[in-house]
Amino acid sequence: MCGIVAYVGRKIAQPLLIEGLKRLEYRGYDSAGIAVIDEHGGLHVRRAVGRISVLENTLHNGKSLPEAHLGMAHTRWATHGAPTEANAHPHTDDAGQIALVHNGIIENYAALKQLLTDKGHHFSSQTDTEVLAVLIGDLYADLKSRNHVGNGSALQRAVQAALHQVEGTYGIAVVCKDEPDTLVVARKGSPLIIGVGQEEYVVASDSSAIVEHTTQVVYLNDH
Repeated sequence: MCGIVAYVGRKIAQPLLIEGLKRLEYRGYDSAGIAVIDEHGGLHVRRAVGRISVLENTLHNGKSLPEAHLGMAHTRWATHGAPTEANAHPHTDDAGQIALVHNGIIENYAALKQLLTDKGHHFSSQTDTEVLAVLIGDLYADLKSRNHVGNGSALQRAVQAALHQVEGTYGIAVVCKDEPDTLVVARKGSPLIIGVGQEEYVVASDSSAIVEHTTQVVYLNDH
C-alpha cells in the first residue's frame, strides 16, 4: 500500500504535494519522493528514505525544487526492493524523460525487464515500477521517432500502449519533460481519485489529500 498525490494547475505544486503526502503517510513510510516539471521543461526528482519529514528536510537543505505547476509525489510501503533511495518513487526511464509514481504490483515485470534489457535499456533499482517507467519511455521514443503521434498527447498514447502489456494492478501518474502541461493517470485495481478545481486538477490515491482543495471529485474507473 502506497500513497500518490499529483497536481497540474495554476498553483505552485510543491507545497500542495508535500501537504498531500502528509495526509497519506499512513499508506506507507519506508520512503518518499517528489517530481516536478518546471516552465522550461526541466524534470526534477528528489527522493529520501524514511518518513515524509526526511524528504521535507532534504528539500530545505540544499536540494530545493524550482517553482513548477505540474508535479507528483509518493510515499512508499516497500513491495519489490528494499526501502532505499534508489527504490523510492518517483521513478524515471533511463533517458530521464519520463517520471512515474505507482501503487500496486506489476506481476510480469521480470519478463518486461528482460525484454527491455535486450533492447539496450538500463535499470538502477530493484522495483517493478521502474520497469513500467522504462517501458513507457521506450514506447514514447518509438512514437516520436516514427512521427506516429496523431492527435493529442504522445505521452497518453505511450501509457495506453504500455498498459496493454502489463499484468497486475496499478494506480499511476506519469509526466514527461516534452509535455510540461500534461499529467496522465490510470488505474486498475488500485484507487485513484481526481479532484476538479478552477483550472486545476489534484489526483490522489485517497480523498484525504483532495478534500482541502475541492469537493468536486471523479472516482476513476478501472482501465
